[in-house]
Amino acid sequence: MKYSLYTAAQTNEINALFTKTFSDSEGEQEGLLIGQLVEDLIGTTKAEDLYVFVATENETVIGSILFTRLTFEAAISVFLLAPVAVHTDYQGKGVGQALINFGLQAMKKEGVELAFTYGDPSFYSKVAFQPVTEAQFKAPLTLSYPHGWLAQSLSGQELIGIDGDSSCVPAFNKPELW
Repeated sequence: MKYSLYTAAQTNEINALFTKTFSDSEGEQEGLLIGQLVEDLIGTTKAEDLYVFVATENETVIGSILFTRLTFEAAISVFLLAPVAVHTDYQGKGVGQALINFGLQAMKKEGVELAFTYGDPSFYSKVAFQPVTEAQFKAPLTLSYPHGWLAQSLSGQELIGIDGDSSCVPAFNKPELW
């Protein structure tokens, strides 16, 4: 298994992975929604606001994660981990956790201070994400599942909160994604 930043040549394979994985687990409509989100994120997000990592086996993409910039009123480097996909045949084998840990370490080396995600607390707690509240860290849009708002300090600082509003990259600025 190899973990790395993606290359532009892998874009279609990454889009297909997200569409199929989410279709398999959440239904075709969700698969199409997330596939389109990934296409929009990669196609429209400024390079300095996007990091895409992949897990490959025999040159085939079997997992992918995206980090996009979250902007708070405070001067702090923050990224959102979402979405995450691992090919159905490789789920439950630690690929997702290893890929997320690889990505988090790379983000830390880039000077990112906080990472957020929005998902299943029981899964993301395995890679050191902790539940946070909107009183501590305001999400860019209204959360439909507040228990899934999770954060992790990459700087060693305690998760005490950031005052003020936050904003996300344009592709994520859609209420149905939150």
